[in-house]
Amino acid sequence: MPRTARRRSAITALALATALACAPLTTAAAGPAHTSHLATAPKPTIVLEHGAFADASGWNGVAATLQAAGYTVIAPADPLRGLPQDAARLSAVLASVDGPVVLVGHSYGGAVITQAAAGDPHISALILTAARATGRRS
Repeated sequence: MPRTARRRSAITALALATALACAPLTTAAAGPAHTSHLATAPKPTIVLEHGAFADASGWNGVAATLQAAGYTVIAPADPLRGLPQDAARLSAVLASVDGPVVLVGHSYGGAVITQAAAGDPHISALILTAARATGRRS
């Protein structure tokens, strides 16, 4: 793996770990009744969305790190047919996942996850890596 890819994988894994580690703190602030739920809450499924000019294999290092930490990881192929089509395809993938989901998008994948997540109550977090969110899906 080239040096820049290793660095990107390490930075993304660190960002994910930080976001996932902070999530229980936010929930715990809601009150003591939620604290006991944290111990039994399932780990979220991590869905990694690649950018344009790339494919899902770019996430291999990040996926391996997360899987070693006990997370279920999905890195679906993005057909790159246009934002509405790509977001609809990702929404279909998300519909097959039970439980909470953390979406991670790199580059163009940030726009895709932003639109695919709209209105989905199972989405716990969006993580954008070298990406930009877009407005709501029409």
